[in-house]
Amino acid sequence: MLRGTTVFAALAGLALTTLAPLGAAAGTEALPELAHDADDAVGVVEVTVPDRTELDRLVDTGVDLDHGVRRNDDGTLTAQAIISDAEADALRARGFDVGATVHDEGDTEAVLGERDAAIAAAERANASFAEAADAGDAADVKIIRADYYTSFGVGYLSVEAKFADGQTNPAALTVLRDSGPGTAPGSGGSQNITRFVDAGVYLYHRGAAQVTTRPDTVQITSPSGDVATATVTDWLPIDGEETPRPDYQRDFITSYLTPQELTQRITDLAAEFPAISELVELPNKTAGYQRHAQALFGNANQNRVGVDSRAWGQDGGNDITVALTSPGVANAPLTVSVAGSAITVALATDAAGTATSTAAQVVAAINASPAASALVVAYTYRGNAGTGVVAPATAQLDDGLNAPESVARGPQSVYAIRIGKVRDGSKPGVLAYAQEHAREWVPPLVTIETAERLLRNYASDPDTKKLVNNLDIWIVPTTNPDGGTYSFYDFASQRKNLTNYCPLTGNADVLGRNSWGVDVNRNYDEYSEFDGYSGGSTSCTSGTFSGPGELTEPESRNIDWIAATNPNIGFSMNLHSSGNYFMWSPGAYRASDRLTAPRPTLAQETFFWGASSRILTEIKKYRGMSVTPARTGPVADVLYSAAGNSGDMLWYKYGINAWDFEVGTSFQPPFENEDPTGGSAHAESQEFANGLVELLQIAVDHDKDHQRPTSTVKTSPSAQPGMVDVVFEIDETAAVFYTLDGSKPTLSSTMYASAGVREGAETLTVPSGTRINWFSVDAAGNVEKNYQPDGNNGSNYNRTTVN
Repeated sequence: MLRGTTVFAALAGLALTTLAPLGAAAGTEALPELAHDADDAVGVVEVTVPDRTELDRLVDTGVDLDHGVRRNDDGTLTAQAIISDAEADALRARGFDVGATVHDEGDTEAVLGERDAAIAAAERANASFAEAADAGDAADVKIIRADYYTSFGVGYLSVEAKFADGQTNPAALTVLRDSGPGTAPGSGGSQNITRFVDAGVYLYHRGAAQVTTRPDTVQITSPSGDVATATVTDWLPIDGEETPRPDYQRDFITSYLTPQELTQRITDLAAEFPAISELVELPNKTAGYQRHAQALFGNANQNRVGVDSRAWGQDGGNDITVALTSPGVANAPLTVSVAGSAITVALATDAAGTATSTAAQVVAAINASPAASALVVAYTYRGNAGTGVVAPATAQLDDGLNAPESVARGPQSVYAIRIGKVRDGSKPGVLAYAQEHAREWVPPLVTIETAERLLRNYASDPDTKKLVNNLDIWIVPTTNPDGGTYSFYDFASQRKNLTNYCPLTGNADVLGRNSWGVDVNRNYDEYSEFDGYSGGSTSCTSGTFSGPGELTEPESRNIDWIAATNPNIGFSMNLHSSGNYFMWSPGAYRASDRLTAPRPTLAQETFFWGASSRILTEIKKYRGMSVTPARTGPVADVLYSAAGNSGDMLWYKYGINAWDFEVGTSFQPPFENEDPTGGSAHAESQEFANGLVELLQIAVDHDKDHQRPTSTVKTSPSAQPGMVDVVFEIDETAAVFYTLDGSKPTLSSTMYASAGVREGAETLTVPSGTRINWFSVDAAGNVEKNYQPDGNNGSNYNRTTVN
């Protein structure tokens, strides 16, 4: 059934000593899980790899990657990693090509300054207003797709082709373009397309190039001399601006919004429009924007002592002081005393009065003191034996959280706004949710803009009223508010939530504070790390840490709850950034053999592509930006494996048609950009809100579709003597069930399938004289000719004998 870029603080301890020898074969060595210390500056850095196998090796290191992967003209791939200088050196030691830094701390500071200025300007405008108010598709080569599109007014040709020897022959393929109808191949120039090999498996060749005129046909000659031709089609053919709608309100986003502001915004909207919306408190509270207060004494691993408060920082942990003192006398014993929240450790001395207590001894003494151990837990540094002598020092424990006091600490509720005239589960449901990854500040703005448009245009715009009256819409602007808050106030590149699963023998100390947390979008329970799929990690400091098990995190359980308790939901959109991708399942595969999660049927895939064209066209209308064909399709085909992601859970577990936006070109772009084609939170919020609104229209159209499909059989002589090639042609997105033995077709009969990854329908080759019986069922469940395969009307199916 169809249903921050920038960064300034740190993640946690990088163990370069675990690196395998440089001579080890790529992809076979035990790769380290990279992390960085909280005192390291990190940046968004380009890492270039030669092929998909090396990209998977990069992912397996646990390096924190952005979602976008760019294919270069020479066939290499460039990803963006959020890493420190030490991690960059470690990656270079592994043979990775680490290049330029594309974002740094100053970029985020500029963004935040811009936000502050925008808020101040709005406040001034409001004040001025108040004052004024007071006063008044060959043999061994087959072209799969040839798409022409424009992006920001510039023409491009994207070509995808399959070469029979593509698994072993690394050659690029040359595409000859004509220069329009009736012109010769090559008159419009040529371009190369390169192999797309993922996890060692050849999938197809692909590539795009800028063109000055729109080609009508393309031609590829394979290395064996076989020739394939194809007609160029238009991808997202609409160009230019939208048709003006004078009474339609839009553009409700004036600055970035913190998680608290996002929640307040939907709270206010629900209060203002109670007849068509409501605020829903989701059942699982977060672990909270809170941490234990910590300190780390010592300057070398063997003499370091870590101390953590038992109470949360805001509950007294931040009040604790620990003093390691030398008594100044000879032969003094090691003692621990407590006065209120002050812990004093008098170090043992030798006959010369020199301190002799080791880190292990200090840890044991603190933990053995009932008064001190009631306040804190002490430990040696990351499992070190702690044989180094400790030097006197004093520290105030601190939870390291910098949000203002107005930002509540402790577990927080997560909210959705539910929009619809009828909200009892009887209407088709659509779910949109954002900020599973904390540093992605633009996607929540898309959800707020969409909610505002729906509610504020309801009374005056008939199209909006149709959506609200016929749908049950759930919008969750911030799925991970704890991580989101930490990203705004403490560490802009925070990806995960704040739950610390690192043991005291690992990276649980204060230097690891920016590496803690679970990647919420790897914690779901379909095709996960725990099921043997790739793209997640069991390391507590990895950027893709999947957690200790499936659905352990309140953030993922909330999304699961919405789907489980609202079976009317048939469509969803998971909003992420960045890379300008538009994707769907399968989102994960096994690294051992690249076996993906089950692929959608031909009919389902056709439905996804058709809906995608509509949604991406609406996005393009805003300012001409095209999400390209190469970045549209299943996650496992166009990006990489992401085990345990929420889209796969919604699709495989609940049958929901689940898509994923990757908004824009960076996590935290400037809010406004003088370059109209550049990264801009404001522009991205508007164009992707266009797309989200169009998803709502698709849901309505799907529900209102009562037109039955029609299908025919098209035959042609086969190259095999006595055989016939057969394809089914259907007038809409539909599944075809058929038999070749003369029996009655049922829903258990063979389903017409795809020819392969990103290819069209298969061609059946059958003996001449074969009797084919079949029927079709469309995406809305309408059966051709009202045929009832298991009912009384059991003979009204299509039939023909092919010759």
